[in-house]
Amino acid sequence: MVITGAGESLSGDSLNYDRQRELKAFDESKSGVKGLVDAGVAKIPRIFVRPPEELALEDQNSGDLTNTQFVVPVIDLGDIIVRRADKVAGVRRAAEEVGFFQVVNHGIPKKLLEDVLKAVRGFHELPREVKADYYTRELMRKVKFGSNFDLYESSFANWRDTLFCVMGPEPLDPQELPPVCRDVTIQYSKQARQLGINLLELLSEALGLNPNHLIDLDCAKGTLILSHYYPACPEPELTMGTSKHSDPDFLTILLQDHIGGLQILHQERWIDVPPVPGALVVNIGDLLQLISNDRYKSVEHRVLANNIGPRVSVACFFTPHLYPSTRIYGPIRELLSEDSPPVYRETSVQDFIAYYDQKGLDGVSALTHFKLQRGSDF
Repeated sequence: MVITGAGESLSGDSLNYDRQRELKAFDESKSGVKGLVDAGVAKIPRIFVRPPEELALEDQNSGDLTNTQFVVPVIDLGDIIVRRADKVAGVRRAAEEVGFFQVVNHGIPKKLLEDVLKAVRGFHELPREVKADYYTRELMRKVKFGSNFDLYESSFANWRDTLFCVMGPEPLDPQELPPVCRDVTIQYSKQARQLGINLLELLSEALGLNPNHLIDLDCAKGTLILSHYYPACPEPELTMGTSKHSDPDFLTILLQDHIGGLQILHQERWIDVPPVPGALVVNIGDLLQLISNDRYKSVEHRVLANNIGPRVSVACFFTPHLYPSTRIYGPIRELLSEDSPPVYRETSVQDFIAYYDQKGLDGVSALTHFKLQRGSDF
């Protein structure tokens, strides 16, 4: 695999640079970013370098990033029966004002969280030929290893590899999961799903609805587990671990290790989401913003590349994803009025996902595509 390095790319030697060929070479190696690091690259390949105009725009907008003036809310889910009204109020504030919060005393044992991170790292550090058996871009494959789902659509590749597992709504055959992370992935998926159900009940109540309302809309019907591996990067200032994006689901529960690097966009400023031991990060997804009619906020976030690593994180997405369904989603009727008309048109999850995947992580919210023109009836 011969891929142009960043040093060459920035020197103006563009005549010898064939981006599509180099993307294909990287893809067909089936070794991901970890393979590049194992090969000892001292400069990142050009396909990972952020375009100059994007870097310039970020420098222009960065200003004085006062990250320390705002802290992502932390919600203690302990004694939820006695203090449920307080928990509902806390979740409502976080979902409406920030779109992100961390939860502690969530019921998932710390030992299980540690075991999940260890198993994910174990998979990504398997020999290339073992991981290559799972490497594919086949859309309907339930378990697959890859690097950059939008590799051929994005303006630059992210410094990240991912193990993608569809855990529901249809039960996954355990034999499809890699042995190194099989049992712990199944165990964690079950507990994360239960936590998601508890959170969706709180989020329903926070909208003034019956606790089961979002569950009855199948918001917890399907789950995906995305296990990310961010190798140490020799030139982190030139690329990203994950580009700016929002999530195409109802809700995301994220387990991150101690490295850090996750940031959210809040009031036009990038805010760090620091790792809190034993905590899980929760964020509102695009589909929940859509059906809540903009009451809840699905905010953009990103992961910085780092010369320290690897960073490991595990995201549990609540979405039926590509599971066949006739259900159509639009703003919840009970939330609409003359003063609060629908903001979005109706869509299926499959159509939303198809649009999201086709456009890739381009820094523009997929929700804009589904907005109604002003004056639409409901």
